[in-house]
Amino acid sequence: MSNNIATSALTIGIDIGGTKVLGGVVDNKGTIIDSARRPTPASGGAALITTIIDLIKEFQGKHQIAGIGISVAALISKDQGTIVGAPNIANLSKLNFVAELKKVFNLPVIAENDANAAMWAEYKFGNAQGLNPVIFFIIGTGMGGGLVVDGKLFRGANGIGAEFGHMIVQPNGLQCGCGAFGCIEQYASGSALMRYAKEAIAANPKQAEALLPMCNGDFANLTGSILTQAAKNGDELALAAFDKQADWLGSACASYTLLLDPQAIVVGGGVVEAGELFLTRVRNAMERYMPFAGTHLLPKIIAAKHGNDAGLIGAADLVRD
Repeated sequence: MSNNIATSALTIGIDIGGTKVLGGVVDNKGTIIDSARRPTPASGGAALITTIIDLIKEFQGKHQIAGIGISVAALISKDQGTIVGAPNIANLSKLNFVAELKKVFNLPVIAENDANAAMWAEYKFGNAQGLNPVIFFIIGTGMGGGLVVDGKLFRGANGIGAEFGHMIVQPNGLQCGCGAFGCIEQYASGSALMRYAKEAIAANPKQAEALLPMCNGDFANLTGSILTQAAKNGDELALAAFDKQADWLGSACASYTLLLDPQAIVVGGGVVEAGELFLTRVRNAMERYMPFAGTHLLPKIIAAKHGNDAGLIGAADLVRD
């Protein structure tokens, strides 16, 4: 499928998250030349479509637009239109974004899973350029995944390929938003990091006291950013929480390495704030858990470049394909 968009043309990327909708006008080098944001409507569905249409019209008032790419935290069918399942946004399942937007705009439109879109941004314009194959983890509230093989985004037979966050690592473990029990997302995500910290605080309030001033005297104010800063300051409780999260992610990296033999694994999402403090621990855990240890080269584990803009940059570029 080719949309025959001129190289010099501008496209729009819209990244839909649980709390905000980010929009951007993107050139063919992956540069955002205009951007805007809206809150994600709580009712999702039709209200969300209206929000997206308003954003696109706002951009069209200022720019000549040649295509629209949507990035959304959901499973997308192989036709790049219908949303199969969206655990964190209301009334999205079975909604065909593409059909709804094409009723209003006479332009090429695609919808893509947010982690796939972010993976594509890293592959085309970020820290994954020239690497093959390359895996991407986006680690925030949950854990999304993407995979590029031989210069192509891997979607699988039905559009649900490379959902790396849902490998089951603990049979009968914690229930995941996907409905299954024991997914790696429940043990290696940003939410898991916070859970480890809160469990440690409850188990050893005395040791946790050093964190209190950073939380304005109340652990209810603890955030991932505060935990990251505490770890960088050498706080033992914070470092122990990162150790646990990195241990799980490293073990997953070891398993995926034997499945796909990637040249690199790119890590994006909020956890990148911790930088090498986290990534070094992940590398060490991967080496520790690696099957056939010492007999093959290990993938590089590197931080993503594009941060929160990756989804919209990737979606804006994928509509050019």
